Amino acid sequence: MNNDVWKFSELKYVRPDLRVYRDLFADAILRVEEANSGDDVMQLILEVDEMTRKADDLVGVAFIRHSMDTKDPFYDEQQRWFDENLIYYDQAVLNFKEAVYNSQFKDYIEDKLGKQYFIDFEVQQKRFGDDCIELYQLESELCTEYYTIIGMAKAEVFGESKNVSELKAMFGNEDRNVRATAFKALSKIFRENEKRLEEIFDEIIKVRSQIAEKLGYESYVPVGYYLNHHTDYTPDDIEVFRNQVVEEIVPLCEKLYKVQEERLGVDLMVYDEKAVFPDGNLRRVGDDEYLIEKTREMYNDISQETGEFIDYMLSHELFEYKNRPEKEQGGYGLILLARKAPFVFTHFDGTMADYQVITGELGEAFARYVASRAQPIKEYYSATGEIMEIYALSMCLFAYNYADKFFGENAEKYKYYNMQELITLIPAGCAIDEFNHICYSNPNMTPKERTAEWRRLEKKYLPWREYDGDEFFENGGYFYSVPHVFLYPFYYINYALARVHALEMRGKYVKYPEVTWQNYMNLIEKGGRIGYAEVVEQAELTPLFTEGSVKKAMSHAKEVMETYIEKEKNE
Repeated sequence: MNNDVWKFSELKYVRPDLRVYRDLFADAILRVEEANSGDDVMQLILEVDEMTRKADDLVGVAFIRHSMDTKDPFYDEQQRWFDENLIYYDQAVLNFKEAVYNSQFKDYIEDKLGKQYFIDFEVQQKRFGDDCIELYQLESELCTEYYTIIGMAKAEVFGESKNVSELKAMFGNEDRNVRATAFKALSKIFRENEKRLEEIFDEIIKVRSQIAEKLGYESYVPVGYYLNHHTDYTPDDIEVFRNQVVEEIVPLCEKLYKVQEERLGVDLMVYDEKAVFPDGNLRRVGDDEYLIEKTREMYNDISQETGEFIDYMLSHELFEYKNRPEKEQGGYGLILLARKAPFVFTHFDGTMADYQVITGELGEAFARYVASRAQPIKEYYSATGEIMEIYALSMCLFAYNYADKFFGENAEKYKYYNMQELITLIPAGCAIDEFNHICYSNPNMTPKERTAEWRRLEKKYLPWREYDGDEFFENGGYFYSVPHVFLYPFYYINYALARVHALEMRGKYVKYPEVTWQNYMNLIEKGGRIGYAEVVEQAELTPLFTEGSVKKAMSHAKEVMETYIEKEKNE
């Protein structure tokens, strides 16, 4: 197949023989130990990087196709096989990196690839143990079961079968009866699955706690930090950040929701939070194909690099956006390494969320696209979670200049909605993060104690949230609908940190668009070569772990929203 003319749907898939790669790694380790120079070791790193890309891509193709059709028995079986066996491949990769780490040419490699190469290895080493393999497999199986339950669950509303994602999308409908009906249907789904979801979460926490114990930690908290590459800050730093959010951002959110309550003329319930305007939240203009064409126009107008990127993504079928019943819920981005091809998986639903996908998710894919063409090894094609979220959300905010292409005369209403959503999700991210800390610091809590703890945190970080008397959610069951709580512990703080940074970046872009864009390009070219603290420093953003830092970083966003509110009062 010509490398320049291919489509994702045409890519051939054969399950990789991971045993072959284990043998190749064993040979590579021996060659590292016998190397005579740093150049020899560097060449081996590049050879290993090259030889593993095909296997990595086959894993990616299977994962994507399983997501595209969860009912496909072939890819369902492939995913289950990888859940059980990929750990051995990962172990071989880690063993090779350990050989490089322990070689006499470590300093030479660090000089060539930067310090992040060995920081990443040290993090992987601290979170992985050979005697934990069965536990990792069990953890993966439990996560897959949760995702399957949520993905397959449906409820009938107004004569139509709706999945969890579709029900949540209905919370933005202009008809409050529709919103309330969708909310009741969502509650019914989780009530019906409550017992097994409680069991899965309890088992996941206990399995992860056993992993931590085998690795020599008192709790899973440090493992969760290493898993997410949270190496530039500590739980104490995050606590300082969360406390500032309570002091600075929660009152702003309360003000925004109070104005929204007056605008809607209702006592705000959880299903009203996304219904920002009385006539319903904005729907983008046109059908899916119209949106794609405008997306192409926007990225071609932003810069030559973004234009090349979007043409590449669309011509190679790397943007999966059609909403089909058999698709897995949620969305994600990854990169097929051998082809340097980012992939974005999502669901278009006709709402303004689709625009956020084509700016945010594609913005993250653009960062991978640029880094993969600038960096020598695949490890640097992506950065840590909070960095990638900064890049994604910054693109979302840069794209405000093009909102009229997608919302016409309602462009300003979109900007208001989007900025409110970004701001109000910061406390939600902090609530989930503190919940992570509590659950994994106290693994023997009962399921009911956990739900009570979640409700307490909602009152701390989301004091406006009301559940219209729904018993399941009033007792703290809402977190069961958040996949990250189950699948990606300690990740959600990335969203909170990145939103504050991106909102500050937007302020810089308004004042100095050309300089800010060039700075952005310089950062994304570095990919994973630099860490979170360096990104914050080089972007001239405010570090968020000292008193007063959140107030400073949020000054532009707060001013924008208060101006909107004042203007609305005077109209």
